[in-house]
Amino acid sequence: MPMLFTRLASAWGAILLMGYFLSFMIHGVGGLSRRWLVYWYLISIAFLALHRLLTYASACHLRKRGFNSRRIVIVGYGPTGQEMHRRALRNAAALYDVRAVVATREQANKLQDPAIDQIHGYDQIHHYVASHDIHEIWITLPMSAAPQLKQLQHCLRNTLVDIRWVPDTSGIQMLSNQAVNFLGIPAVELNRPAPSGVHAIVKHLLDKLFALAALMCLAPLFAIIAVCIKYSSPGPVFFKQARLGLNGKKFMVYKFRTMKLHQEHNKITQATHNDPRITRIGQFLRRTSLDELPQFINVLLGDMSVIGPRPHALEHNELYEKLLEMYMVRHRVKPGITGWAQIHGYRGETDTVDKMEKRVQFDLYYIQHWSFLMDFRILVWTAFRGWTGAAAY
Repeated sequence: MPMLFTRLASAWGAILLMGYFLSFMIHGVGGLSRRWLVYWYLISIAFLALHRLLTYASACHLRKRGFNSRRIVIVGYGPTGQEMHRRALRNAAALYDVRAVVATREQANKLQDPAIDQIHGYDQIHHYVASHDIHEIWITLPMSAAPQLKQLQHCLRNTLVDIRWVPDTSGIQMLSNQAVNFLGIPAVELNRPAPSGVHAIVKHLLDKLFALAALMCLAPLFAIIAVCIKYSSPGPVFFKQARLGLNGKKFMVYKFRTMKLHQEHNKITQATHNDPRITRIGQFLRRTSLDELPQFINVLLGDMSVIGPRPHALEHNELYEKLLEMYMVRHRVKPGITGWAQIHGYRGETDTVDKMEKRVQFDLYYIQHWSFLMDFRILVWTAFRGWTGAAAY
């Protein structure tokens, strides 16, 4: 229920903001009543949530009574087969009813429901499917089981039900798993980032528009911060440092300078609590994350995105690409000003491998599950709670 309401509120909020923006561009400030928009937003969410709940309750009721359910046979009960079974049980509205499995003796011992039949041998599947009115067969054998797959295909050649092959990819780390037709041959893309194609173009354009609007609105604040930095200590207003961006391309990231000028060394020297190098205004800028605002310039230049994995120092890349698997995969998308890891508290100093590993896990989750709605949620969460925190110093 909370997840349902959150998704509806986020999606409908995005639609409302886009609609209001278009109305503002066409009609100006007086185009729409803000009060009417708020009422419309709340009433729409209430009706949509009620509709979803009634639909979900009806589907669950039908499944309990045996109506409209899809009877399933799972072939192979390894990690993927067990996970498919668990998801079918959790998703009551999906109307999937697992009736039987084809499993080894060791795999069959993990079955917790005695009502589920066990089919012994591929040659018995066809008879079971016909006699029990099965609708679908899910094949979850490992990709190394080529001989078994060929035998299974022969046994099911005359079976008139839907057959899904869900390869057991446990132990294989993939950024994506989209099935495509490549040169007329079925293929699976293992390292294709999201967004891609048209979605990447739209995200790029939205980044540019958002960065331009942000820089125009924040210009007075930039001027005030610049004066404070120049007053606090000698040196430039901006701090520039090389980082890796999309596909490992090097660029210069911009921040407001928060430290006194000091000699750079060829080693990782992260800022710590009560770091003597940080100026008084720098402490405030870091605590509120205002030092990151110049990165909207990077977004306007096309080096960064508003939302994405944070770019790390080059020394970090050299260190952690040897310690953490798939660390460099983060660079399959543009780095961002804020991201999925930051709104979950993984920001600031990464003084242990465990901290960096957690941050990378959240970055990879973002890349694998990206959507415009997810970006909108990150943006909203950052605005309300992502700029400050215990890790900001």
